[in-house]
Amino acid sequence: MASNAYGIDLGTNHIKIFNNNDNTITIQKNMIAIKDEVEFFAYGDTAYEMYEKAPANIQISYPLSCGVISDLHNVELLVKYMISDLQNGSPKNADFVIAVPYDITDVEKRAFFDLLKEAGVKARKIYVVQKALADGVGMGIDVKNAIGVLVVNVGFETTEISILSLGGIVLSRLIKDGGLEFDDSIRGAVRNEYGLMIGGKTAEEVKKNLSDLEKQGKGALVCGRDIVTGLPVQREIPTKLIVDSLEGDFKSIIDSIKFILERTPPELSADIFRNGIYLTGGASQVSHLVERIADGTGLKVNVTDEPITSTAYGLGRIIQESEFSSLAQSAEGMGK
Repeated sequence: MASNAYGIDLGTNHIKIFNNNDNTITIQKNMIAIKDEVEFFAYGDTAYEMYEKAPANIQISYPLSCGVISDLHNVELLVKYMISDLQNGSPKNADFVIAVPYDITDVEKRAFFDLLKEAGVKARKIYVVQKALADGVGMGIDVKNAIGVLVVNVGFETTEISILSLGGIVLSRLIKDGGLEFDDSIRGAVRNEYGLMIGGKTAEEVKKNLSDLEKQGKGALVCGRDIVTGLPVQREIPTKLIVDSLEGDFKSIIDSIKFILERTPPELSADIFRNGIYLTGGASQVSHLVERIADGTGLKVNVTDEPITSTAYGLGRIIQESEFSSLAQSAEGMGK
């Protein structure tokens, strides 16, 4: 693969780009702001700062939904500006390797190819890699061996549960439960218990800080709108309420892991019993999720040090290391 190459993990919440030129990974919120319906205004973390605060003429959105492209034009703009910034405003011919979910159609995979062709990033060659395989490589697993590996990626809108062996995916299931559902559950619990409406960004911060709050023995201090008076108020929310609100989402993920395990061939099951579950994804860091999965499955849970960037790091290894290069498949002609 060319030395000028990029690995792209288009997550619904964050876009992560591995730059082969300097071995860095750039992370930005996968959001875009459009002014007056046509004018590009901002992208990434800058757009996120405006989220839930912008006037009506500035539309801020996630251009991906459940791991697939829902707004091709805006994704093209987002990728174009990110790559342009990485290349200091001077686009150069480059190879691109992009991670895609397993449980999508060839037509949906083709959309990933089309966006790079149409984004004006001078894509020379475009390859796709199954996201679960990139995760495995990124977590230091030799996915090309004849050993069964169970990878669970808990993302923003989805959780992908996959059994890997011999460089391929034996079984996989994609469920619509992830960090966004966690946020919604927290918001619902706060509304029901305190009559308080809080925003998505506030719920996300509560979720991220839950572990620290528990260690400190403190509740989460949140601001929102009282649904009775309509006035802004501040409340301290006990951590127990937050933990209890997440139990249903945790159970959904555990049930789906069990669903896959029940259908796993016995020899691969033996490997998984010995090695445990490999857990990654941005939402996998939520307090209590690891122990709930371990208790619910009876298996050891291996947690990666860098859950947000494991896919991008895996793409980097696929770009650089010949032993993994066969995991990247040319996207030419896909979905036609």
